[in-house]
Amino acid sequence: MTTTTKADTEVMAATATTRADTAVDKADHAVDKAADLLQDFANKAAAGGGLVAKIAPELAEDAAFLRKLKPSLIMARAKGRAPKNQKPAEGVVAPAPEASSRPKPPGKKKGPSPFVFVGAAFAAGVLIAKIIDWRGHAHPRD
Repeated sequence: MTTTTKADTEVMAATATTRADTAVDKADHAVDKAADLLQDFANKAAAGGGLVAKIAPELAEDAAFLRKLKPSLIMARAKGRAPKNQKPAEGVVAPAPEASSRPKPPGKKKGPSPFVFVGAAFAAGVLIAKIIDWRGHAHPRD
């Protein structure tokens, strides 16, 4: 039987702590990377304009909130080493470029309305149904 000394126990505890710290660091890095991607998307959405630009501040707030969800910060808050009751972070979005400097989208292609195609397909379907029904009466199976 092998006996473990106090030094062995300390080495094993330090190794376990190092492994846990490495896992937490990897998780922190993953959360940071996700928050950075969300912040980049919010900045691009704000620069793009339109309906997506209206949700850009909320996306930026989500990125700031995501950064608060790092496992190391959660552990620190649980152990009482980090503040628990903070005000919600304000999401910051990069300012959109001026309208004149923004490249204009290529011109819309002119063509028939999609409603024309829907109407034509409906009319063709009705016509085919009428023809099938008419031919069905010509040869009854009684």
